[in-house]
Amino acid sequence: PTRMYEMLCMDTTTFMSLCNILRNEYLHENSRRHIPIEESVAIFLLTVGHSTRHRVVAERFQHSTETINRHVKQVMRALATLGTVIIRPKIPYETPPEIQYNPKFNPYFLDYIGAIDGTHIAAWAPAVKQTAFRGRKVSITQNVLAACSFDLMFTFVYPGWEGSANDSRIFLDAITKGDVQFPMPPTGKYYVVDAGFTNMPGFLSPYRGERYHMRNFQGRGCGPRGPRELFNHRHFSLRNAIERCFGILKARFPFLKHMTNYKVVRQGPLVTACCAIHNFVRMHSNGDMLFQEKTVEKMNVDGGAHTDVDMSQPQLQQMVALRDALAGQMWLDYDNNV
Repeated sequence: PTRMYEMLCMDTTTFMSLCNILRNEYLHENSRRHIPIEESVAIFLLTVGHSTRHRVVAERFQHSTETINRHVKQVMRALATLGTVIIRPKIPYETPPEIQYNPKFNPYFLDYIGAIDGTHIAAWAPAVKQTAFRGRKVSITQNVLAACSFDLMFTFVYPGWEGSANDSRIFLDAITKGDVQFPMPPTGKYYVVDAGFTNMPGFLSPYRGERYHMRNFQGRGCGPRGPRELFNHRHFSLRNAIERCFGILKARFPFLKHMTNYKVVRQGPLVTACCAIHNFVRMHSNGDMLFQEKTVEKMNVDGGAHTDVDMSQPQLQQMVALRDALAGQMWLDYDNNV
């Protein structure tokens, strides 16, 4: 079992379940197919799970590099299609028990439905496009916007943006373009987002200019010193779900840190395929090692159509008022219990 997990990033039972679903729904076998679906999926997983070049995979499976390339592409497309089914929110939205039964989050964050953030993933680009793909650390990357639920399931993935693109620009594109199919929150519900995003209906950001990250509150005498800091401290605990998702994704697929020279148009679907596997493993393997490692970390407290997003001043003030009300009540309860 350990060898299987180390080679293909999942246990045997989960691997066979994935192969069966792909066979029945997305990779139908036919008389022209000389390689079993299990082998095709293994070829893909070995490639993305170890950042292995096609020449090495070809030697391992004793096929030509052309055959390896073809099967990686076929499985990638099948997984990306599977992603349209399993990378989505669970409707109706329900308050996670970890929030419902935690006095640090209940009653303040009962309308929380997930967290949103962007992450940089390795990319390859031809010389003429490399400037646009250079991210914050000068390396060539693509910027990926994603949303996740509290149980570490991706509910939205928007890959393929140049590394130089700003998170807020990608976010506004995602929520205003109908063909992107961003899962907008129902009225009264919201995602938690970081300070780089606009605090507006459906998207709750922390206070700027106040301590926020967990490390800022560690140590004697470093606890929250007011309602805004307390709000930020607990907001970060919820938003940390997306950071944990990204951490598990990159740990499972080192390929995302060292992507070889795949065509630019293929790099986005490769990310979506990996996110689909992430969700599939989460759904079918309760004992998955990577999820267990991240879960035990304590929570310290028609193309071109547009969606109408109300960013008028009254609507923006509505979320400011909500944030202030939450922070005020939170601090009152906290102060009474200290």
